[in-house]
Amino acid sequence: MLDNQLADDILSAVADGFGQQVAFTQDLVRLPSLRGQEHTAQDFLFEAMRSRDWAMDRWAIDVADIEGHPGFSPVKVNYDNAINVVGTHRPREDKGRSLILNGHVDVVPVGPSDMWSRPPFEPHIEGDWMYGRGSGDMKAGLVANIFALDALKRLGYQPAARVHVQSVTEEECTGNGALSCLQRGYRAEAAIIPEPEDDKLVRANVGVIWFRVHLRGLPVHVREAGAGANAIEASFPIIQALRALEEKWNAQKSGRPHFDDLDHPINFNVGKIAGGDWASSVPAWCSFDCRIALFPGWSPAEKAREIEAAIQAASAKIPFLANNPPQIEWNGFFAEGYVLEEGSVAEQTLGRAHAKAYGKSLESFVTAGYLDGRVFVLYGDCPCLVYGPYSENIHGFDERVSLSSLQRVTGSIALFIAEWCGLEKAG
Repeated sequence: MLDNQLADDILSAVADGFGQQVAFTQDLVRLPSLRGQEHTAQDFLFEAMRSRDWAMDRWAIDVADIEGHPGFSPVKVNYDNAINVVGTHRPREDKGRSLILNGHVDVVPVGPSDMWSRPPFEPHIEGDWMYGRGSGDMKAGLVANIFALDALKRLGYQPAARVHVQSVTEEECTGNGALSCLQRGYRAEAAIIPEPEDDKLVRANVGVIWFRVHLRGLPVHVREAGAGANAIEASFPIIQALRALEEKWNAQKSGRPHFDDLDHPINFNVGKIAGGDWASSVPAWCSFDCRIALFPGWSPAEKAREIEAAIQAASAKIPFLANNPPQIEWNGFFAEGYVLEEGSVAEQTLGRAHAKAYGKSLESFVTAGYLDGRVFVLYGDCPCLVYGPYSENIHGFDERVSLSSLQRVTGSIALFIAEWCGLEKAG
């Protein structure tokens, strides 16, 4: 346990550097790291980490390196700009426990920009809030990892153990960025991911599958629509069948630790749909993109077969589709869920850090969204503490992060590093 005076000094050092931390976060939010565009933000972070004299590593995700791993998610896009960046601090004498500080730099699309109060990549501050796409999810947390270490250095200290600061891509669509880090050899005795989790620790997390359904119709002039087959309308019963599968899976929550108290842990979503070519032509094609969750312990491959069976059964009731069955494309997340077992030494350490920074006990909860924590817990034999600042409207309009929460989380991370890794005089 940390000396009380040292803990107070660390929190003061975080406060002293917080203005600079906020400005740095705004600079990062200004870089629109959408899928395929992450490299500019990663270049910015690479230079920031290198200026701190960390050993640097940067690479594009290589599918060939990870496609045989059980945690791999299939991809249909080019990975040339899917860049990972890792900065490694190595102590003069390795006395403490090793640590990974992970965060993802990729952000989701903004939607119609005119539905934002201000441009999404022009971060601004109002009161306690910083606004902008990626401010909460999760550039504020990613920067907190860096500035927690800066706070220790401001006091003349550095970790007495190896620390890997990871900025990864693909968290929002596959999880392959964190998996690529694991396959590259980055391992540690604990990990922290400061996702926007409302000042709480994630106890359990669903798995996720992404897929695209392709339908073919029979185009004719709309004057004789009955002679054709409308591919867009054919999507409706398929979606209804997937909704029924969603409810079937939710009905199986009973007896599952951490999930049986949730109203609706398994969520299905049609996130994108396109089809047809002309208002006066019966549409010849339709494709729609879906996401559905899985309980921890469920195999994505087995659940994919259930999805296929549900679509096949619905198609069999429609004569045209029975003879022209939909095609299913697995095009993203194929990820298991996980449970963080209670009582690890890492969790106890975070509990003490949180109590000091917040003045109250650390709470845990269950989230129905995807997290890269599964890579560490399921495949890295590593307790992963997903724990981060209070945010609102992530994946929505006017995304924002609480600055007061962010400062406390940064303090918690700095305190955790000091106790978990130990400290030595900065070199």
